[in-house]
Amino acid sequence: MSLGSHTPVLLQAAVDGLRVRADGVYVDCTFGRGGHSREILGRLGKRGRLIALDRDPAAIATHGGLDDERLKLVHRSFSDLRGVLDECGVERVDGVLLDLGVSSPQLDDGARGFSFRVDAPLDMRMDTSRGITAAAWLASADEQDIREVIRNYGEERFAKQIAAAIVAARARKPVATTRELTELVAAAVRTREPGQNPATRTFQALRIHVNQELEELTAVLPECVAALAPEGRLVAISFHSLEDRIVKRFMREQSQPSQLPKRLPLRAAEIPSPKLTLIGKLQRAMPDEVAANPRARSAVMRIAERNTEPSA
Repeated sequence: MSLGSHTPVLLQAAVDGLRVRADGVYVDCTFGRGGHSREILGRLGKRGRLIALDRDPAAIATHGGLDDERLKLVHRSFSDLRGVLDECGVERVDGVLLDLGVSSPQLDDGARGFSFRVDAPLDMRMDTSRGITAAAWLASADEQDIREVIRNYGEERFAKQIAAAIVAARARKPVATTRELTELVAAAVRTREPGQNPATRTFQALRIHVNQELEELTAVLPECVAALAPEGRLVAISFHSLEDRIVKRFMREQSQPSQLPKRLPLRAAEIPSPKLTLIGKLQRAMPDEVAANPRARSAVMRIAERNTEPSA
């Protein structure tokens, strides 16, 4: 299934993982161009409900071509999930989907500054209505901060050289465009994996930092679990190891019994149950999907289910 230039990754597998009930209430935390939302709506009955969030004004403006009274589309970051649910009068939901990272339309729109393939202002904000651009951050951050962001978020071994090159260049004139940054990085990075642009890791790092992607993810995961009704599902699709590490660790911790002080006199039945049960193993895109959509190659999906809460 394709919506314009955007092919949702793991479309069927992700919505299958939600185990959609006809009369359920679901949340698509990353609406994008509406691919996953469209599939969820297709499985909901007349009494079902879908709340979709996106912090990108362009995603809200297109509305994914969807005109459905069961859909509530909200311009908000998913870290404010609880606030959105409260505004919608919803206490518990039957499933939450997180399709993380940058979307294909954002990458393909050269003017957004996410890609080094098109010369454009160095913006990189997912929400263009607020926040600091990548160019503005590079103009004001000190060299150590730039180095740490590129090293930690881009896993870039040449972070020191790249940061020094950026600081030296901005002393002459601001680093304001994607081409300027790409050329700086190419000059600082002498070796790179075959087929990979030298600027790939730096662009990833700046995008993650500008949008606070890992902080947003860390904030929303507990809100997802708190919002899930018993037997509700959390489905998370990650596209790089930093995201997946956070999701994996969180789900694992929430699927284990609470750590209580040793020798505490409790019966087995009195020990708090884990909040989540892990469902299946991690899933990756099948070869045919990767062939049709190369961006699916790095996708990893994890699923967990909310356990039944013990009666008081």
